[in-house]
Amino acid sequence: MLLCERVRVEGWTVQEAAEAVGVSERTAYKWLARYERDGEAGLVDRSSRPRCTPTGLPEDRISAIAGLRRLRMTGAQVAEVLGMPASTVSLVLRRLGLGKLRNLEPEEPPNRYERRHPGELIHIDVKKVGKFKRPGHRVHGDRSKRSEGAGWEFVHVCIDDATRVAYVEVLENETAVTAVGFLRRALAFYRSLGVQVQRVMTDNGGAYVSYAHAAACRLLGLRHIRTRPYRPRTNGKAERFIRTMLNECLYAAVYQSSEQRRTALRAWVERYNERRPHGGLGGQSPKTRLRQSLNNVLVAHS
Repeated sequence: MLLCERVRVEGWTVQEAAEAVGVSERTAYKWLARYERDGEAGLVDRSSRPRCTPTGLPEDRISAIAGLRRLRMTGAQVAEVLGMPASTVSLVLRRLGLGKLRNLEPEEPPNRYERRHPGELIHIDVKKVGKFKRPGHRVHGDRSKRSEGAGWEFVHVCIDDATRVAYVEVLENETAVTAVGFLRRALAFYRSLGVQVQRVMTDNGGAYVSYAHAAACRLLGLRHIRTRPYRPRTNGKAERFIRTMLNECLYAAVYQSSEQRRTALRAWVERYNERRPHGGLGGQSPKTRLRQSLNNVLVAHS
């Protein structure tokens, strides 16, 4: 606008006006022509997209790519069926937002729930972590320096749905016998807090679909609930606890050995239960919520 006013109103030459605003004479003439044709509206930013793209894909071909992708075909398979370069199909899929399988179906709405009383439902899950005898590549960045043969250890977690009180053990494996032993000790832990467990929820791991685990649940008077296949969010409280545990403890510091990490984990679980504010509990700690729940039950029955 300044350039146009200087030329048309103040009598500057096009060369002078162009040099003053730092553009070429050709650009200055372009803007002057737009101003004379459309007035001030002609100076508004415009899209750089060309008016026509002769080499662009026709709409029916784009629709065919989208339709085949919604049949859960890969980009390479779509390209083979339509006789097109895989790179072109990939570009179209990204532009349509269909590059990832999860985008083919609408996202499931959140399924948030919370049991009213402690012990109505506990969630159990396992996280596999590597053993080590010295700090690994997460610390020094050198993958060649590994604790060869150290193996794995399994963090078994249990969390009460109503209060989020957690019980955690680091064990050598995730077999059915180990899972049953962990379940028994978890129940004893909650009994020591005055909580009688009624139901247990797990995923469909081998240990939890075993006859030994089913027999243990019957013997302990528990109703066993398994999550839907490929739906980890069904066991969301255990999944969320594991992620918090990794971020705040297992991956939050430089440990010199697995034993040091296990010691830190025990201290962290105690803090989690006793003092750590929990966002899902309105800033209360799990033990505080547990004491309130138990007091409410006593008042209701007195």
